[in-house]
Amino acid sequence: MIEVPKKKISREGLKNAFKLYKYIRPFKGEYLIGMFFLLGSSITNLAFPKLMGDMVNAGTEGSIGQTLNQTAILLGILIVVQAIFSYFRVVLFVNVTEKSLALLRRATYNHLIKLPLQFFEKRRVGELNSRISSDVTLLQETLTTTLAEFIRQIVIIIGGTVLLALTSVKLTLFMLAILPLMMVLARIFGRFIRNFSKDVQKFVAESNTVVEETLQGIQSVKAFTNEHTEINRYKLKTIEMATLGMKSGKYKGAFSSFVIIGLFGAISAVVWQGTRLMMAGELASGDLFSFVIYSVFVGGNIGGLATVFTNIQKFIGATEDLFEIFDEKEENISEVMSIEEKYKLKGSIQFKSLGFSYPSRPDEQVLNDITLNIESNKLIAIVGSSGAGKSTLASLLLMLHYPNKGELFFDETDCHSFPLSVLRSQISLVPQDIYLFGGSIRENIAYGRPSVSEEEIINAAKKANAMEFINRFPDKFDTLVGERGNQLSGGQRQRIAIARAVLKNPRILVLDEATSSLDSESEKWVQDALEKLMLGRTSIVIAHRLSTIRKADTIVVIDGGKIAEQGTHQELMKLKDGIYKNMSELQFAL
Repeated sequence: MIEVPKKKISREGLKNAFKLYKYIRPFKGEYLIGMFFLLGSSITNLAFPKLMGDMVNAGTEGSIGQTLNQTAILLGILIVVQAIFSYFRVVLFVNVTEKSLALLRRATYNHLIKLPLQFFEKRRVGELNSRISSDVTLLQETLTTTLAEFIRQIVIIIGGTVLLALTSVKLTLFMLAILPLMMVLARIFGRFIRNFSKDVQKFVAESNTVVEETLQGIQSVKAFTNEHTEINRYKLKTIEMATLGMKSGKYKGAFSSFVIIGLFGAISAVVWQGTRLMMAGELASGDLFSFVIYSVFVGGNIGGLATVFTNIQKFIGATEDLFEIFDEKEENISEVMSIEEKYKLKGSIQFKSLGFSYPSRPDEQVLNDITLNIESNKLIAIVGSSGAGKSTLASLLLMLHYPNKGELFFDETDCHSFPLSVLRSQISLVPQDIYLFGGSIRENIAYGRPSVSEEEIINAAKKANAMEFINRFPDKFDTLVGERGNQLSGGQRQRIAIARAVLKNPRILVLDEATSSLDSESEKWVQDALEKLMLGRTSIVIAHRLSTIRKADTIVVIDGGKIAEQGTHQELMKLKDGIYKNMSELQFAL
């Protein structure tokens, strides 16, 4: 879990926090009723010490009959009322919070998934996941607990101080001079010790890491005869841990002494001063009893405000981090139910003086002055050295990135004239590194069209040559592929991806080195499936193995972000000192 930083409570921070209101607003009725029960619970809490004092007064004054019993009955009723108020307060706040945060989680996820690819290239998945999990959990804690605790503490501090003053102004001033200060110091000291304990835990974790690394790499340890090196490394960590632990013990002992002398001393001083006033006839014994309880209430809540204030700072930090995401501009995504005739692709593509550089590296031109005309239903191969810009060209076709200069046309229509989702729905990408979701083979094949029939899924698997291995699994199409498809081989994953593309039935097919990491047998199955898939559609093959693209209608050689050569295999092989010819001869010489 990522630690949420504390933020200063500024006007901007509060403005961000109030943005949460739009998610609470649908349930404001429940929230206001919950606030009523919260105030009622806090007020009845204040009445408790007063009635306790009245009971003591009734006993000391010798009136043990009706007055004492009446007070006891009132106290019992008060306890029941407070319990009922507390129950409904908790239930209503939790209900409102859960419903509000469900809306917020959905809004955050819906917004995230509509953001452009370049946003995710600048962020870590763990950081984004923290925004939905850690930050929202912190908001949940604040809305259900921290806010209620803050209001309760304010009511008790103000109400308790007023009731103390009504009991005895002299004793109230004496109490406020010492007890709240002791409570605040105790909280600060306690927080310091907790932070110190975290440092101890960090050293424990580091020492455990040494053990884990050593045992996992025991073969390397023994092969390099490093047993004594690891023994000494662990020894140093344990000594550091023990030293810090002993230092922590001193602080804990000091804190214990402080509690005994400071807090108990302050309470004792209040009782001493109250007893003096009682002896002088200025205070009844029951009032002194109530006063001591009120003093602990007020002092404890003043000390507790520091913790609540810290949580509110974290809450503001979490809202700032969360709503920062909402400032990012979404892609214009829409659900594709059907495609209008004017937006149906015929398959031709035109690049005109196209240039591109990544936002993170604006000075590095990945593609420069790319002008290329691809006819419908043709097979185009794109080759070049690693980093030449081949895969970048594929991402521009899907409009995962946008050109910095130049133009991209589909069927002589500017790419921006097409609705983004409609355009992408007619283009299919089969990459080298296939990502499969952790469900079944059936779910992964049908990912692009979840509503397809079982017959269509089977036909797609047959065309992708996937039935060869699916039939060997006991659960057939219900076989779970594991996280990222790790239960399947590379060739099997590729054929699942091809079956997925078959179901999508794209007008333009992009194959990004789809067979480069496969063994010979897997490549044969996959290549056969790809040839079936490429029939009757515009196909762009980004290839590393040149043997797979000899039959291409046009081979485009990209070098340094520019088109260096283009033509058929035979034409390019005739070029003296040609890049493609040199690459081909080098590969076939191996």
